[in-house]
Amino acid sequence: MKDILTYIERMEELKIYIADDDFDDRDFFMDALKSIDINTEVSQFDNGVDLMDRLFSDVTLPHVIFLDLYMPIMDGFECLVDIRNFKKFKDIYIIAYSSIYRDREVNQLKEEGANQFLKKSSSLKELRELLSKSLRKVPYKNDEVVLKNEFVVLL
Repeated sequence: MKDILTYIERMEELKIYIADDDFDDRDFFMDALKSIDINTEVSQFDNGVDLMDRLFSDVTLPHVIFLDLYMPIMDGFECLVDIRNFKKFKDIYIIAYSSIYRDREVNQLKEEGANQFLKKSSSLKELRELLSKSLRKVPYKNDEVVLKNEFVVLL
């Protein structure tokens, strides 16, 4: 099997969507992401409905979506199920995240097609490290589907 390279290793732009209703959490996420040596284009959404509207628009689809599990209007669980119900979104890598870790919910995320669960951190350094590890798992333009079947939990 050939080596699977990531966007980080290829220095190509990684298109990211983040859906989180908490502006401060999104801002903190962006600060951590900017400190990682990776070329990104990030679109932010404060609810799942707006995220889904963008996915169904004519824009280029993201490579990865960070989904906060607990949002009003449409939460991360609902978004995940909806995204995985459409073939056109099958190649989007989905990372669910929350400040709360519950085995039952993480198992549900795995069953419903998430690729990772990431526990939110209140430390910028720790969040930066978690995001770096997390993004290194995103397969490059589906070179291989091997990593698609792997479910990763980062705490």
